[in-house]
Amino acid sequence: MRVNATQCNKGTGKTASGFTLVEMAIVLLILGLLLGGMLVPLSNQVAQRRVSDTQAALRTIREALTGFAATHGRLPCPAISAANGAEQPQPCASRRGFIPWVTLGVPETDAWGHIYLYSVTPAFASSSPPFTLADSGDITVNTRNSSGALVAEAATIPALVLSFGPDGYGATSRQGVAQPAVPPGNSDEATNAGGGTTFVDRVATANTAAPGGSFDDLVDWISPNVLFSRMIAAGRLP
Repeated sequence: MRVNATQCNKGTGKTASGFTLVEMAIVLLILGLLLGGMLVPLSNQVAQRRVSDTQAALRTIREALTGFAATHGRLPCPAISAANGAEQPQPCASRRGFIPWVTLGVPETDAWGHIYLYSVTPAFASSSPPFTLADSGDITVNTRNSSGALVAEAATIPALVLSFGPDGYGATSRQGVAQPAVPPGNSDEATNAGGGTTFVDRVATANTAAPGGSFDDLVDWISPNVLFSRMIAAGRLP
């Protein structure tokens, strides 16, 4: 004769109706741990994908800038505003602002919804007179060496484009809203947000005690040699 799940086990008096509450709790706990272990790597993958997408966009913008120069004989001015992605009319009203995404046909914002910053040496954005091989960029990019000291990574740069990274300190959103200012201690990010011609590019870290503070900005720039080569190939320079 078959025994129903609701019948008593012989000699024990216990029912065999399925999992007890304790057993169910253990199963749920195990599932929760497994799910939690899967979610952490997934979130890391999403974060890294955003960094990779932004780095790729920065390279696209750099190529668009050199292509614009080869066509127009100069680099573009910054955008008119956060709401208007066309470049400022000549002569440029400012040397630093937002990337002119409409003029260049490039992404407006990074993977975190912040408009790319753009800085250009005035001589290279002027149509009258256009720049020559004798002109030199005035933008400098520093990095940190193994001892944590600032050292020059690149100099005489014609133009630079920057993402303020995941934390967005110093950035502006697509809606034109200024994001939180760079907190005290993040001196390298403060340099990038400060409005000068010197920038910092280094390995990202969340360690606030690191030299220069925590850092997640992403920086790319136009090499003067590459720009001159493109201009010569396009017949814009002798």
